[in-house]
Parts: sequence; C-alpha cells; structure tokens
Amino acid sequence: MPQLDTSTWFTTIVAMLLALYLVTQLKLLNTNFYQPHTQKNPNKQTPNNHWQLKWTKIYLPHSQLQRS
Repeated sequence: MPQLDTSTWFTTIVAMLLALYLVTQLKLLNTNFYQPHTQKNPNKQTPNNHWQLKWTKIYLPHSQLQRS
C-alpha cells in the first residue's frame, strides 16, 4: 500500500490562506460602510418629523416590577 505524500500540503495550505485573505480584502474594499452625513450649513434647521432623535425610557414588564 503506497504511503500518503504530504510534502506539498504546507504549500497548498499557505496558498489557500493567502487566496482567502486576498478575496476577503477585495470584498471589504468594495463594501460601503455607513458614514453619517455632516451638515454643510450648521445654521440650517432640519425639518421636524414625528420621530424624534432621542432615547426613550424602557419600562420593565408588569411581572418584573422592582419593589424597594
């Protein structure tokens, strides 16, 4: 029974990891991440909408009321 030749495994694995790294870098290069827009005129008022940009208080469910 012939013995398994493992002499090329290191080269194959390193080449595969290099290719995977390059493909990942190319995919990330073409990705558009969210960038918040900046107002060009700080004196300009933005229109009011019914969704206010503020935090709201989160209440516990009735079954988990904390009593002190």
